Amino acid sequence: MPTSTSKAAKETALYDELIGRSRELTVLGSCSAVLGWDEQTYMPAGAAAHRGEQLALLAGLQHDRATESRLGELLSVLENSSIAADRDSIEAANIRQLRRDYDRRTKLPRGLVEALARTTSLAQQEWITARKNSDFASFRPWLEQVLELKRQESQCLHETLVKERRAAAKPAHPEDEPKPDAGATIYDPLLDQYEPGAETSRLRILFKALREELAPFVRDIAEASRKREARGEGVKTSILERSYPVERQKMFGEAAAAALGFDFQRGRLDVSAHPFCTGIGPGDVRATTRFDARQFSDAFFGVLHEVGHGLYEQGLPVEQYGAPGGEAVSLGVHESQSRLWENAVGRSRPFWNYWFPIARRVFQDALHDVPLDAFLAAVNHVEPTLIRVQADEVTYNLHILIRFELEQALLTGDLPVADLPSAWNAKYAEMLGVTPTNDAEGCLQDIHWSAGLFGYFPTYTLGNLYAAQLFHKANADLPGLDDAFTRGEFSELLAWLRDKIHRHGRRYTPTELIERAVGEPIDHRPLMASLRHKYGALYGV
Repeated sequence: MPTSTSKAAKETALYDELIGRSRELTVLGSCSAVLGWDEQTYMPAGAAAHRGEQLALLAGLQHDRATESRLGELLSVLENSSIAADRDSIEAANIRQLRRDYDRRTKLPRGLVEALARTTSLAQQEWITARKNSDFASFRPWLEQVLELKRQESQCLHETLVKERRAAAKPAHPEDEPKPDAGATIYDPLLDQYEPGAETSRLRILFKALREELAPFVRDIAEASRKREARGEGVKTSILERSYPVERQKMFGEAAAAALGFDFQRGRLDVSAHPFCTGIGPGDVRATTRFDARQFSDAFFGVLHEVGHGLYEQGLPVEQYGAPGGEAVSLGVHESQSRLWENAVGRSRPFWNYWFPIARRVFQDALHDVPLDAFLAAVNHVEPTLIRVQADEVTYNLHILIRFELEQALLTGDLPVADLPSAWNAKYAEMLGVTPTNDAEGCLQDIHWSAGLFGYFPTYTLGNLYAAQLFHKANADLPGLDDAFTRGEFSELLAWLRDKIHRHGRRYTPTELIERAVGEPIDHRPLMASLRHKYGALYGV
């Protein structure tokens, strides 16, 4: 009969094998990430078809490795081992999350995985061309193909998600179980890939509460803005549209990124059609932005946003690389980091108390006659616009709510793809009071759907909600943050985020992680309180 010591040794050996296999999968996935980064930055357009084949092959190989029966055997043993006894331990979390991943991957046929990788790679290139030409009709067949593949993916994952929720809820009677509508049934499995545990029905309630407070506030600001314009006191955003040489923008952006804590020995900043950040692996985080010599805000705040993502990636525990403990917990939490640095920090007066004198020296021709108050008013200007990535902090979430509603309708078929441009324009007229004049500034403005990222958009608003709660708590825990920002010091806030968020990887669910960090449930009210405090003062509402 084996002794407890030999049993423990065997369990340890099995756990090491499990993590070793997980690390191999992660390394294989990082190869796809490099190809994806290259596709968006340096790859010539003529290589699109070949890149699609490369990504499809890698996706198939990764799927084969991820669904090997040996992984299932290891998980079955380790789930009932002493290693998993302490639920809060990183080892137990790794086992739990790897089981979650395994159960989902084994439901996806390799052919579907390859088809998604191949089709979305090609669709992204077609999107770039269609957006450039403002031609939705040319992109429509690709979006239809992507949608059909995502419906198949959702169907494959649905049963696993339902079983998981039943096990967690343990309703006394079957009739007590929630009965989601058709939209939630198809949307939930896709949403769950990006924000584990999130439910469409709950997001609808949360987002409805946000919209009911946010939409009137936007209208109040618009009215106040019109009155100021009538008095000749309007915000002059034109100061951000002067000459800002690209090389100087790049230098200034990199200096600010480094000051926030981004390690350029373990990361880099490049240019892409759509800004993004990807963590390739330890010591390799790639952020991108896009520059316009006649526009300051887009590139600079794009840098702060993507660097916020990069700081999270650089803060994950290196010793856990390849295991869930070394991965970001969700896209909503990821977005909380980028929005916190971009908006709560980067658009604040204390931040610019330090950085504006430097900006005036770097961009002397553009800013020599601009006082700090005028600059702050410009970078915090609120005005409903057409483009999400250029939206101000107040109206941004309305852009997300539009996409949240439209992509559910696309997936169910309630909205035919051919009708997307008109439906998009109607939503913008309804929620933001603006109407696109062409497809490029309308339904072709985002890369996400071409990449198959259905269920992704809600994580942006969740990120804003999380960020507001985190920043409020950080200020309570760290009195004097504003003074530190005025001195150009950001390490204290970064250390707080490292402790509360980054170091935990996927140890907890997204909701558990945020609630442990802030000590209260997820709520829209802290975000609204933050917006009212800041913009109420700016606009007198």
